[in-house]
Amino acid sequence: MHRTAVVGTALATATAAALVAGCRAGEATVDGRGQERPRAKASTSAPARETPRPHRTFTHKAKPKPKRVVAPPPRTTKPVTPRPTAPRVAPPVIAVGTSGDRVRELQARLRALGLFNRNPTGYYGTITQASVSAYQRGHGLSVTGSVSRRTWTSLRSATKTPTHDQLYPPTTLPLAKPDPRCLTGRVLCISKSSRTLAWMVGGRVVSAMDVRFGSEYTPTREGLFQVNFKSRDHVSTIYHTPMPYAMFFSGGQAVHYSSDFAARGYSGASHGCVNVRDKKKIAALFAKVKAGDKVVVYK
Repeated sequence: MHRTAVVGTALATATAAALVAGCRAGEATVDGRGQERPRAKASTSAPARETPRPHRTFTHKAKPKPKRVVAPPPRTTKPVTPRPTAPRVAPPVIAVGTSGDRVRELQARLRALGLFNRNPTGYYGTITQASVSAYQRGHGLSVTGSVSRRTWTSLRSATKTPTHDQLYPPTTLPLAKPDPRCLTGRVLCISKSSRTLAWMVGGRVVSAMDVRFGSEYTPTREGLFQVNFKSRDHVSTIYHTPMPYAMFFSGGQAVHYSSDFAARGYSGASHGCVNVRDKKKIAALFAKVKAGDKVVVYK
C-alpha cells in the first residue's frame, strides 16, 4: 500500500510536469495515464479571429500658422470728370414781379430806346421782361429778362435820365395823334387804337386816362357826339350795375368809372360804354365836363 501511494504520487507529479511542459512547448499534452498525445490541430473551417486592438494614433498638434492677410488688388476706377457748372448769374437789381419807382425808370429808359411800346406803369411784368431781354440780346449781355447790375449800368449809360412827365405819364399807352375834330373847342377825344381818353380844350391836352370799350357783340359806337346828360351815381337800368360819374353821349352809352376795369384790366369789356379805371381822374373830369361838350370816338 505504501509503495502504491508513492508510485501514484510520482505519477501525478510527472503528469503535472508534462502538462506544464506541453503548455509551454505547445506540442503535446499528457493524458491521465501518463501517455503523451499530440495536440489537436486547429480547425481550418472556422479559423479563430483575434479581436484587433484598437489602433491608437498619436497626432502632433502643431501650432496654427498665422493666416496670411492678402491685400485686395487696387480698384481701378475711372477718372471723375468734373461736371460743367452753369455760369454764375449775378442776382438781379430789379427782378420780375416787382414794382416801384425804379421799375418805372427802367421802363422809361427802355421806351426811350424804342424797346418798350407803352408808358411806364411801375410794374415789372412780362412785357417789361421781354423788353429787357431784347436790350440784353442787342448789347451782348446774358439774356435773363431780369436786370442785373451789369445790365442796369449799361442801360443807364445808354440813355438820359427820364423827366417827371416821362416817368409819370397819364396813360398806360402813349396818346394817339388826335383826330382833327378834337383840335377845336372842349372835347372828350377818345382813341380806340391807343385805348386812351384825352380831355382837350382849344387843341391842348388838359388830362388823359386809360379806357376800354365794348366787346365784339356790344361795340362802342364811333363818330362825333356830344354830352347829353351827366349822372354822378348812376346805376344801369338794363344790367343793374353801378356806373359812377356817367357822362352819356349816344343813347345808353356813356363815359364812366368801372370797378371791373380797375380790377381786371383789359381782360374784360364793357357793354358799349367807355370805361375808365382811375376813379380820381374820372371824378375830376366829371366836375369839368358840361352838357353839350363834344365827344369824338375814333380808331
